[in-house]
Amino acid sequence: MSNIRDVALRAGVSPSSVTRVLGGYPNVSPELRERVLRAVDEVNYQPDLLAAGLRRGYTKTVGMLVNDVLNPFNAQMMDIFESELRRAGYNVILTNSNGLSEVDLENLLVLKQRRVDGLVASFADDRNPLLATALRSWTVPVVLFDRQVDDIDVSAVLSDHRYGAQQLSEHLVDKGHRRLAMISGSEALYSTRERILGMQDVAQEHGLTIRPDFLISGRGSEEHGSEGVARLLDDPEPPTAIVLANGNTAAVVGALAELRRRKVRIGEDIAVATYYDDPVVALWSPSLTSVWRHVPDMARRAADMMLHRLEDGRRMAHTVVLPTRLMVRESTSKQFTDG
Repeated sequence: MSNIRDVALRAGVSPSSVTRVLGGYPNVSPELRERVLRAVDEVNYQPDLLAAGLRRGYTKTVGMLVNDVLNPFNAQMMDIFESELRRAGYNVILTNSNGLSEVDLENLLVLKQRRVDGLVASFADDRNPLLATALRSWTVPVVLFDRQVDDIDVSAVLSDHRYGAQQLSEHLVDKGHRRLAMISGSEALYSTRERILGMQDVAQEHGLTIRPDFLISGRGSEEHGSEGVARLLDDPEPPTAIVLANGNTAAVVGALAELRRRKVRIGEDIAVATYYDDPVVALWSPSLTSVWRHVPDMARRAADMMLHRLEDGRRMAHTVVLPTRLMVRESTSKQFTDG
C-alpha cells in the first residue's frame, strides 16, 4: 500500500508539501497541487481518514445503531438520516443489534472504538441498566430515535405512542368492543410500553380490563404475528378487536395471513387495526385502520438535532415528541354487538 512518501517521490516534492496539499492548507500553489494530485492517482494512494480525523480531533462520522434493519420503519429512518448527514459532509457507520440487548452493548463498543463524532440509536432494550452506564461514558452527542433511557443526558425524537393508542382504543370502545387485544413488539421498547399504557388508560376509564394474556409482545416476525392471532382466537372468549402494534411489517403480514387461513372476516367477524401506516395497510382489503406517524419528519428532526449538537458542543440535550394520528378505515368501522 502506497504512503505519503511514495506520493512525494513520484511528484518530486517533500512529504511535508504532500501533507499541505492533502490537508487543504492555504497558500499552496496551483502547480504544486496539480503535481501532488497527479502523483496520488498514479501511485493509487488511499489516505487513512480515521488517523487524519484523530489528528484534527474529529472523524466526520456518526454512528447509527438500530435494533432491527429488517423493520421497514428503521429502514426508512436510516435512509433519510444517512442522506441528511451525508449532505452535511458526514459519513454514517451502521450497526444492527438483531433485537438483542447484548449486541447493543457490543455495537456501542465498536462505534466508540471507531471514534465516531456522534451517535443516533434505536436500541433493542432501552431499559438495560448496562446500557445507561455505557452511555454515561460517552462524550459525544447522542440522539435516541423513538427510545427513552432514564437518567442520562441525551437528546431524543419520540412519537406520542400513548396518545395514538388512546385514540385507537377509544374508537374501538365506541364501536362496541369490550374485549381488546394487542400483538406488539418487545416490552423492552419505549414504543411498546407506551402503546400498552394507552390501551390500558382507555380500558380503565370505561371500567374494562385488558387481560394480561391478551397483551402478546415479542420481536416482530411472521411467526410472532401468526402465533399471536392463533393464541387469541383459540381462547374460549376471544377478543373482538385486535391491534397489531408491532412496527415490523412481517408481524402484520403473519397476523393477517392467519386470519385469512381461518376464514375470519376482518371488519365483519373481528375488528383489526395496525400501528404503522405502510403499503401493506393501503393494499389490504378491507382497508385497515391504523395509527399514523410521520417517519420522514422524525428522521429529519433527528438529523437536525445531531448536526446542531455537532456544530455547537454547548447546545443542551432535549427531547421532541411528535404527534400521531388515527386513520379510521373499513376494518374497524362496523358497529359491534356482542352475541
